[in-house]
Amino acid sequence: MTPRIHRLACDLLLFDMDGVLIDSTPCIVRHWKEWADLHGLDLNTVLDAAHGVRTIETMRTVAPHLDLAAEAARFTAHEVADTEGVTAIAGARKLLAGTPSEAWAIVTSAGRDLAQARLRRAGLPIPEMLVCADDVQRGKPHPEPYTTGARRCGCAPDRCVVVEDAPAGVAAGRAAGMRVIGVRTTHPVETLLDAGATVVVDRLAHLQIDTPTDDFRVVIQAESG
Repeated sequence: MTPRIHRLACDLLLFDMDGVLIDSTPCIVRHWKEWADLHGLDLNTVLDAAHGVRTIETMRTVAPHLDLAAEAARFTAHEVADTEGVTAIAGARKLLAGTPSEAWAIVTSAGRDLAQARLRRAGLPIPEMLVCADDVQRGKPHPEPYTTGARRCGCAPDRCVVVEDAPAGVAAGRAAGMRVIGVRTTHPVETLLDAGATVVVDRLAHLQIDTPTDDFRVVIQAESG
């Protein structure tokens, strides 16, 4: 099948972090396994609830009887201290290097300290605008994380493009009124399309920055299978 090339012009690219720019899966699984074992919970159930959402919301889903604020604080502190296994996803450095600094931001369900620790571990730049779990009252799939990113960057939602790997994040971007590029890092194409992705690519390396137009800051080119 001949690949299709999609060109999405925008003023702002809003990247999710885990599963899009960095591969933190071994690290995340290790920490959740330790926590699940401690509380006698099934790891697969925990992981199913964890992808793309804030730690405290995962815990609220699988263990609402616990002291959630205290548990989430301890869990996050451990994650910040142990980033072993976190690496940059292929194509991330090139893509970010080719995007004007004012035209991209990160919107993540991780806390600020954790996001910065993982980006440093992966050797990726920390953007001028970093919207984290600490910055919102409602996490993905609620649109607040992405509307917050757009507002703080002074950009209208319809002039933003989101890059996401998780259905919760795709749904958040679409609910915010944005176009969404899904990356098939952690979920099948059909799942991302069902969540509302505008287009889905197999890997981040299938995205590249193209010559901007007179009306937009940047054009992102997406190659879908």
